[in-house]
Amino acid sequence: MTTIQARVGEVTERIVKRSHDGRSRYLDRIRAAADKGPHRSRLSCGNLAHGFAACGVSDKQALSGDVVPNLGIITAYNDMLSAHQPYEHFPDLIRQAAHEVGAVAQVAGGVPAMCDGVTQGQDGMELSLFSRDVIAMAAAVGLSHQMFDAAVFLGICDKIVPGLVISALSFGHLPVVFIPAGPMTTGISNDEKAKIRQLYAEGKVGRDALLESESKAYHGPGTCTFYGTANSNQMLMEIMGLHMPGASFVNPGTPLRDALTREAAKRALAITALGNEFTPVGEVIDEKAIVNGVVGLHATGGSTNHTMHLVAMAATAGIRLTWDDISDLSDVVPLLARVYPNGKSDVNHFQAAGGLGFLIRELLSDGYLHQDVKTVHGTDLSGYTVEAKLDADGTVRREPVPETSGDETVLAPLDKAFQPTGGLKMLTGNIGKAVIKISAVAKERHVIEAPARVFHSQEDFLAAFSRKEFNGDIAAVVRFMGPKACGMPELHKLTPSLGILQDRGHKVALITDGRMSGASGKVPAAIHVTPEAADGGAIAKVRDGDMIRINAVTGALEVLVDAAEFAAREPATQDLSAHQAGVGRDLFAAFRANVGTADAGAHVFGA
Repeated sequence: MTTIQARVGEVTERIVKRSHDGRSRYLDRIRAAADKGPHRSRLSCGNLAHGFAACGVSDKQALSGDVVPNLGIITAYNDMLSAHQPYEHFPDLIRQAAHEVGAVAQVAGGVPAMCDGVTQGQDGMELSLFSRDVIAMAAAVGLSHQMFDAAVFLGICDKIVPGLVISALSFGHLPVVFIPAGPMTTGISNDEKAKIRQLYAEGKVGRDALLESESKAYHGPGTCTFYGTANSNQMLMEIMGLHMPGASFVNPGTPLRDALTREAAKRALAITALGNEFTPVGEVIDEKAIVNGVVGLHATGGSTNHTMHLVAMAATAGIRLTWDDISDLSDVVPLLARVYPNGKSDVNHFQAAGGLGFLIRELLSDGYLHQDVKTVHGTDLSGYTVEAKLDADGTVRREPVPETSGDETVLAPLDKAFQPTGGLKMLTGNIGKAVIKISAVAKERHVIEAPARVFHSQEDFLAAFSRKEFNGDIAAVVRFMGPKACGMPELHKLTPSLGILQDRGHKVALITDGRMSGASGKVPAAIHVTPEAADGGAIAKVRDGDMIRINAVTGALEVLVDAAEFAAREPATQDLSAHQAGVGRDLFAAFRANVGTADAGAHVFGA
């Protein structure tokens, strides 16, 4: 086993020390729950009768005792989301697989699954981040019936997987396997899609051309193929040991996809407390697994959303992860993948080049990942340096990944890394703390100094752009977009306009307490600024004309104003009533009032 890299080891050790008390309490709790044995035995006859009333005779007989395991299915299926539409038939596959090994499987509950692609720039986007915590609670309701010996979770996209992980860890005594549905096949090139979007923003093509382009990009069942939060989720589930090896990026509707689903169900049933391989999810996700997730995020140039989601997931398991931990790991982890928006290719090209098996092997070979972790597969992480294939009898077999990448412009070996550091960087300064994704930003733009233009919505910025008000360098400050203000929406409607300004030769940057997620592009963007404007953060003191410096090399985010003058300024305020009703936003007042800060995970579940 290769010795772990010094920085990776140091960060892991300080997380362990910082988390000691909380992690100990968590482990005590889930071990006590596991020691009590199957919960069905403690249900009354009336409870149990309700729990299997709709089952067939054989399943009723099986569930009457505690010998046969029952697998709970938590599903995020809906047929409006391309990524989740394939899940419609997964419960049938899972029930069939369970019966083949003499077990039972039941859908325990469904969770909401909203599509950020549909809600981008719309009022509904203000529910997006909060939907993660709703999903966690909805899944907990499904599992609260205590009918289950293990669970499988069917989820893919942005807030869905983090919400499901939070829920799974709250039931940490149960074995859990996550089952992906896979990415859609490749449509038009991402470069072509981005080009049409920019031409539309410039008024050079109409809506018909834009819709045609978007429809050719997002054209069928499966996850969107760019490397945003959804596909970052799948990477995390595999590198943290919650997927079966090689499962993440197999297209839906294929025999291999179905075989992987059946295999995952059988594996979940094999690792219950009723057998000899008991593997509760709360012990799979430990400090080393969390660090492996962060390393994977950096090595792939993954979604900035996970600077919040990973913190929130870790907290559920009693682990205290900080932005400083994430930043320090970014300084040493090499970037090995270039998938759009960090490159021209999509996740299907990444998979064809060697995929996660190749990436994990490279990172393990030089000690960037902890090999000695538990996984649902039953091996340590070296068991994930494989690719999944389909045998003639319809079962899954695994082969070692090739020694060389199939395309080094998409997936590089360590000795040809695209850059020596990760794709994410933390920024700190007199404006607050923020995150920047630099893997898609040209090196000459890692340091930007420009005068501020301040806006309180992306619509205000776009209106000014339409009026042709921007004729030089600009640091666009878009504030009152944080979780307390309005749920922290993504601001991707800004991307084409900012890109146009940058292409005209101007120095351009974005500073916001909102989000840009995994699709952050070529413009340097300091996002997730905390404290946020609605919480009295210093971003509320920035004024038009202030010079702002973003330095992604040193990790600085500063307004270049005399310290005494800046401290004396009254923070701006904003009437946020327009964000508090409509599209269900009135139902989320308690979330806005109680949500934590971005660097603490932006969740509503307390410390």
